[in-house]
Amino acid sequence: MSGLLDGRVLVVTGASSGIGEATALAASAQGAAVALLARRTDRVIALAERIVAGGGRALPLTADVRKPDSLREAAERVADELGRADCLVNNAGQMLLSAFADGKADEWRQMVEINLLGAMSATDAFLPALRAGGGDIVNISSVAGRKARPTSSVYSATKWALGGWSEALRQELIDDRVRVTLVEPGAVRTELSDHISDETIRQRSRQSYDDYDALQAEDIAAGVLYAVSQPSRVSVNELLIRPTLQAY
Repeated sequence: MSGLLDGRVLVVTGASSGIGEATALAASAQGAAVALLARRTDRVIALAERIVAGGGRALPLTADVRKPDSLREAAERVADELGRADCLVNNAGQMLLSAFADGKADEWRQMVEINLLGAMSATDAFLPALRAGGGDIVNISSVAGRKARPTSSVYSATKWALGGWSEALRQELIDDRVRVTLVEPGAVRTELSDHISDETIRQRSRQSYDDYDALQAEDIAAGVLYAVSQPSRVSVNELLIRPTLQAY
C-alpha cells in the first residue's frame, strides 16, 4: 500500500518528544524517510529504532538548533544517507513562561535563540536542498503567536516574530516552489510546560490541559501531514488548531 509521503525525506527538529516525535512517526507511517534532530541523543536513537522496526527509514542526529555548525553537519548527513531533504519541520521550542517583571533574562534569551533563531538556522542549513527541487517548510508556532497573555510576553514575542518571518519567507520562496506553512497549536499535552521555572505558573499551565481537554501531539502531527501532502499547486499557509474548549 502506498503512503501519502512515499519518496519524500522529512527533517524534524526537536524530534525527541511531543509534536516532533509524533510528526516523525506519522510521516514514516505514510512512507517518508525521516531525519530526527534533537539534543537528546538517546531519545532520537530509540525513536529511530522504533521506526526502523516498523519498516521505515530513520536517521537519528544529535543537533542543537542554537549551533549552526551542528545543523550544517546534520544537513550533510541527511543528504548522504537519506537523499535530498524536501520537507523541514521546525519544531524545536521552549515555553518558559514568567512575569516580565521577574527579569528572567536568561530564559528570554533561550527562547529567542531556540524558538526564533533556531528555526532560522535550521532553515538556512537545509534551504539549498529545498530550493534545488521544491518542498515544504513547516514552522511550529503557537496560539500565543496570535494572543498574548500575562506571563507569556517573551514567549509570545518569539512566536509573533516566527509568524512574520514565515510569511515573508513564503513570498521569497514562491519561485523555488517551496511552500511555507505556519502551524499554531493551542494547548497540547507535551513536555513544554515541564521546563517553566515558576512553580505556580507551571502548575497553572498543567491544569489548563485538563480544563481544555487538551490536544494530543498526534493531532498536530495530523495537521502537518495535511499541509505537506497537498498537491504541489496547493499551499496551506497557516493552520490554527485549538482544543474545542479553549476560548483564547
